[in-house]
Amino acid sequence: MRIAALDDDIDQLDLIKSTLKAMNHHCHVFTDGAALVNELRRESFDLLVLDWELPDMSGLDIVRWVRANVREHIPILFVTNRRDERDIVEGLMLGADDFMSKPVGVGELTARVRALLRRSYAQVRTEEEIWGRYRFVPALTQLEINGKPLQLTQREFDLALFLFRNSGRLISRGHMLETIWKTNNPVGTELMSRSLDTHISRVRTVLGLRPENGFRLTAVYGQGYRLEAVPDLGADIGKMACAA
Repeated sequence: MRIAALDDDIDQLDLIKSTLKAMNHHCHVFTDGAALVNELRRESFDLLVLDWELPDMSGLDIVRWVRANVREHIPILFVTNRRDERDIVEGLMLGADDFMSKPVGVGELTARVRALLRRSYAQVRTEEEIWGRYRFVPALTQLEINGKPLQLTQREFDLALFLFRNSGRLISRGHMLETIWKTNNPVGTELMSRSLDTHISRVRTVLGLRPENGFRLTAVYGQGYRLEAVPDLGADIGKMACAA
């Protein structure tokens, strides 16, 4: 998973980062709220870990901004010195998902992150994963459409499966490069970006990700891509006709 952590206490931030990395997550760290908000305008994350008190703004201000401006629900974990029940209630009412108190304990942070991700991205991994006419068998790198096998490279398969597992979410280009290409190195970014576009085009074409096939893959300018399920308009029209 891709996680953003915000804290102006460098020691606490380092501990959070090392804990998340030990859990095999990609962790991006920020020391001021403005930098995180700016990143959220163009990048996607699976979880936010926020300090409450920051030099430039309150963690509550960031929660308000996220809930007002980010279409997808990103789980938010507050890590704070505050223990007053009224503060906790206010944070939860504004949209935070969980709280933990400083100093950060590795065991508690690990447990809370796992629980939040499990609740937010509940997916039962089985031998096969099916979305409409698309049947994935991850262990065999196998994809079938209406029972007919497709020939994909490993990276094309991984990208397609990643998009389906995140159906409905806007996924940033950086998020995809980090997850599928295993890189967040700015060196060669332009080349990697072109490679991403080529793979997206190939996946869209080969899988037929068009409304008439039940799914639509669209580019969101300056941000990334979103795969969305498309309702069967023909079936809906038929139901309306029968009702009439």
